[in-house]
Amino acid sequence: MKKPLYSLVLIFLFSSCSKSDVNNRNCRFLLNVGVNTSINLNVFPYSNLQFVSNSVYVPNVGNGGVIVTNSGTGYLAWDASDPNHTPNTCSRLEINGLEGTCGCTDANVYSLITGQPLSDPDLNCGLKAYRVEQSGNDLIISN
Repeated sequence: MKKPLYSLVLIFLFSSCSKSDVNNRNCRFLLNVGVNTSINLNVFPYSNLQFVSNSVYVPNVGNGGVIVTNSGTGYLAWDASDPNHTPNTCSRLEINGLEGTCGCTDANVYSLITGQPLSDPDLNCGLKAYRVEQSGNDLIISN
């Protein structure tokens, strides 16, 4: 009795997954690089983050820099490289209000509040998030 049950369970497990499903769920374009930086909210251009709905680009951190956004209830930080592209010269996101737009020909658009893709529902990956902690006038961005 146990042998047919185990066989049935194994058949179900192998038939419910496909290699393409695994590849689609794993957003493999961005590296897991260590991020640990701080920015001072009193220094330009980061002083713009004192106002709700403003975002700034922080270069030389993460895969393609980091975008920090003041959501009104706190600060959010996202990797500035499009997670649906290998990092290259066009994959860095440009800030457009509360959206980040990829510079490549497909011009993927992402929410800087949720990190989710806005332009194409078939995109597999949302933005890579980083932790943000506020200590006085400094924001500490890390993973």
